[in-house]
Parts: sequence; structure tokens; C-alpha cells
Amino acid sequence: MRIIGGRNIQDIVDNQEWQALRESMVGTWKKNPKKNVQRLTQYLGDFTDQDSVIRVYNYLTGSAFRMGIIEDPSITRLLSKVKVIHTGFCSL
Repeated sequence: MRIIGGRNIQDIVDNQEWQALRESMVGTWKKNPKKNVQRLTQYLGDFTDQDSVIRVYNYLTGSAFRMGIIEDPSITRLLSKVKVIHTGFCSL
């Protein structure tokens, strides 16, 4: 069990909107990384929803991204933004 910000990550990612978005991007990253980053950015909105930021951070730090299987400068830029906000939320 992984705890983030005092909560179980399973409880945070168990969200229908998030799961639908995540599933819709499976298999599309190689051809459409910029479009997927746009979709994630839209999902994040103004980056103030803690759970959304945690979900996207958790997603973008998954093994396919960490190992470089999925990579694009737009992903790196979004991850940098999300990481700063995520770190702030998790230190509350």
C-alpha cells in the first residue's frame, strides 16, 4: 500500500473520470504525445485540485515514462510543473 499525502494511492486514483481518461490514452503515447499532454493539462485545469495533481504525477512517473519507453519534451515539461505542485501538496 502506497501512501501519498496521508492517503492510500488506490483511494486517490479510484475516480471514474480519471480512469476513463487514463484508459483512453493507452496505446496512443508513441503517436500522440503532445495531444495526450494537452488532455492531461485540460484534466488538471488550474492545477489546484490536489487529487488530480497526485493522479497525473503518479501516472507520469510510471515505469514506461521512467524507463524512457514513452518520452517527449512536452511530457518532461508537464511533469516538471506537476512535480513542483505535487511536492507542495505532499508536504502539507
